[in-house]
Amino acid sequence: MGFADRPQANVNPKETRAGRLDAQPDWDDASQGDAADEVAFKALTREEAQALRARIPPLSPWRVVAAQAAAGVFCAALWWLFTQEGGKAWSALYGVIAVVVPNALMAWGTSRRPVGHAGAALLSLMFWELIKIVLVIAILVAVAMRASDLSWPALLLTMIVSLKVNWLALLMQGRIKKISDGN
Repeated sequence: MGFADRPQANVNPKETRAGRLDAQPDWDDASQGDAADEVAFKALTREEAQALRARIPPLSPWRVVAAQAAAGVFCAALWWLFTQEGGKAWSALYGVIAVVVPNALMAWGTSRRPVGHAGAALLSLMFWELIKIVLVIAILVAVAMRASDLSWPALLLTMIVSLKVNWLALLMQGRIKKISDGN
């Protein structure tokens, strides 16, 4: 039975407009939660905000770049260990370079000086993200043109591993903080 074949309910548009649209829709739980959220929200004082920042330090982008590099080099070493083919290991290293170099450039560009205005910070982030994308494409094109024994599975798999290690760096940040606190 297709969509057009389904039976339609007999609904009077005037009743629907008068009865159901004026009433609170069943699916709109936002109005019920807004009042509770406003009561539960409390602005932090300066001291409370400083204590929160001290308790949860920000994750350095350099730590994430280092984790990406380590994961990529480990993956390249595994390619070499299991295949014993230099071409696949080099392809995996090219994948690491295609991830780490643009991310390191973006980390440098976005963290070299603080930006006071939120709009300027967003513009800076967008600019460095564009530079990062262009650099990744340039590296991949250069590798595809220059490497004679390129293994695309090795390159792409290593790129994926290096890119997906971000969540691991975030997880380790929490674990390291808990261990250093003695928990």
